[in-house]
Amino acid sequence: MATIQKLYEVCKVSLSANGSLSPEAVDSNFLADNVMPSDVGLETEAQSIGIFCIPASSIIPLHNHPGMTVFSKLLYGTVHVKSYDWVEDTTQLLKLSKVRPAKIVRDGEMSAPCGAMVIQPKDGGNIHAFKAITPCAILDILSPPYSSEDGRHCSYFRRCRKADPSGILSNRSREPEFVWLEEHQPPNSFVIRRDLYKGPALNL
Repeated sequence: MATIQKLYEVCKVSLSANGSLSPEAVDSNFLADNVMPSDVGLETEAQSIGIFCIPASSIIPLHNHPGMTVFSKLLYGTVHVKSYDWVEDTTQLLKLSKVRPAKIVRDGEMSAPCGAMVIQPKDGGNIHAFKAITPCAILDILSPPYSSEDGRHCSYFRRCRKADPSGILSNRSREPEFVWLEEHQPPNSFVIRRDLYKGPALNL
């Protein structure tokens, strides 16, 4: 059985549209670790543009995955990942503010081959941005998928300067580990072009 078919079968059994996966349900040896470019119809040299294919120097802006578990597997290339998680216990204090504090989870480069990133609703870097250092491709598996009707709308963010109101973060850690994020529309230059799946046929 092709690797991508095995991955599809595992996802069909394990993933649900009713909620994210618990940490206990995430296997450290998740099958996505074994997916290679050829398994999804991509070649290492490919420089195509698609949902998951990113040309060198291009950026997927800072965005979130509310209430979702995400498996992100870098198939080829090198990408810089910057990710954050919201600082908990500040929602009530900042409920009237459009700016929220977030803690830095990851700020560095990843190169294929490498393991899949596992992102949970409240940890693992649920809010993240990608910058392609070289042409690269990222396989994303979302559970459950985006759904505006169910409150899982993809929002984009940007860093902003803001003082710490009422000392919310004063006792948590050093200042460089935290940033302030505000919702922001991505630039008009950010365009996602969809393409047909070119990997092995799946038995649905």
